[in-house]
Amino acid sequence: MPSLNRAQLRELTRIVGDRGVRSDAGARSAYESDGFMLERATPEVVVLPRTTEEAAAAVRILRDAGLVIVPRGAGTGLSGGARPIAGGAILGTARMRDVLEVNETDRYARVQAGVVNVHLTSACASAGLFYAPDPSSQTACTIGGNVGNNSGGPHGFRYGSTTRHVLGLTLVDSEGEITRIGGPFPDPRFGYDLLGPLVGSEGMLGLVTEVTVRLLPQPRCVETLLCLFEDLDACCDAVSEMIARRLEPSAIEILDRLTIEAVEASVLRAGYPSNAEAVLLIEVDGGADEVASTSEDLIAVATEFGAFDSRRTTDPVERKKLWTGRKGAFGAMGRIAPDLYVADVVAPRTRLREIVRVAAAACEERGLRLANVFHAGDGNLHPNISYDRRNADEVRRVLEAGEIIMQACVDAGGSLTGEHGVGVEKQKEMCMFFNDEDLDAMKALKSAFDPVGFWNPGKMIPVRGCREIHTKPLGDSVGVTP
Repeated sequence: MPSLNRAQLRELTRIVGDRGVRSDAGARSAYESDGFMLERATPEVVVLPRTTEEAAAAVRILRDAGLVIVPRGAGTGLSGGARPIAGGAILGTARMRDVLEVNETDRYARVQAGVVNVHLTSACASAGLFYAPDPSSQTACTIGGNVGNNSGGPHGFRYGSTTRHVLGLTLVDSEGEITRIGGPFPDPRFGYDLLGPLVGSEGMLGLVTEVTVRLLPQPRCVETLLCLFEDLDACCDAVSEMIARRLEPSAIEILDRLTIEAVEASVLRAGYPSNAEAVLLIEVDGGADEVASTSEDLIAVATEFGAFDSRRTTDPVERKKLWTGRKGAFGAMGRIAPDLYVADVVAPRTRLREIVRVAAAACEERGLRLANVFHAGDGNLHPNISYDRRNADEVRRVLEAGEIIMQACVDAGGSLTGEHGVGVEKQKEMCMFFNDEDLDAMKALKSAFDPVGFWNPGKMIPVRGCREIHTKPLGDSVGVTP
């Protein structure tokens, strides 16, 4: 098995410093997985550069040692995309935390890949600007990791996912060469869209070390609504109707009863009512008149579909409290069981009710506890299944339920992932959505960037072809109709 010799390890340490190399077993064990903890491996070495130049020099040493590289940000990913390859290297950006430039006039920022998402908005707040993509893990996840998975977030309904906000990036390739792609003022003569395939590439094409992103002006007025329902189906249907009537809030989120109970029993208590079967958490921004009119229309639709109460606030403290509960919901699930499988699937918004029922039936049949909290406006569902990974049979049932949910979404015209990526979690299920010809095109793209398979091998693309992977339409087995 390839490994670093002493001279190479000394050279790595000289380049990135003592704090930038983790080679002892205890330190390396902290990097065995990302947030998808069912897949684990121990890397040969962990390297944490501080600059693009240090990263490029480290890549050249690791390549000479024959080690493959897995890029890693904060490790908050939920699909195993940053899981190490046994005997390979982790090249992390956690020490690359500088905001390099905030341009107030042209509304862009240039940051190192390890900048925490929420820190970017804090850095440009005094200029009256903000960075729109806001994953639920935004207090921990990094901009580089967001680029890797094309992360979304609650406000993706209005503002879109990461790809809409990336103007340029700096890439270190498998030769240790540095390439700058795009930027705030890209050369129109450059014909290829290289940003497109790099955003969402899950670290399979190179290491992103710097990112230039679009900034937006802070809205003049923001109002948060909480609509309470006695029925989860009705809550889902209300979302479909809001969109059908062309109402445009910035975020539409659904939390079900089990999620509410977990949040309200935790330190993240947000004031969600215990007598609601589901709540709609909605945010509206813009001019004051626009916000007032849109909020009234949204509440009218919610009431029409059975909301028994609606609350609204423009107070920043109250709004933050409501959103802290939502964004901390995954963590609050630790009160239910020690582990959480966070599914990430997309369905047409008109079929939310159906897919939620499929998920509920699949879990009930397998004796699993399911909580729903999701970006309803995008049709991006996060069925959360609580379990204990020490119980092998329970793990089997969880993965089986996850496969059922994915198949049901694909059958309904949705997709396998909205923002968490494929990683190792959904590798086999790629064949629900793509055929071998599609996968061959993906392999060709990877080869163009990474001809020797140096970057994050064994992720996303199934190891075996789809003709060898047989998945029956499990979504039909739970007997759920629209």
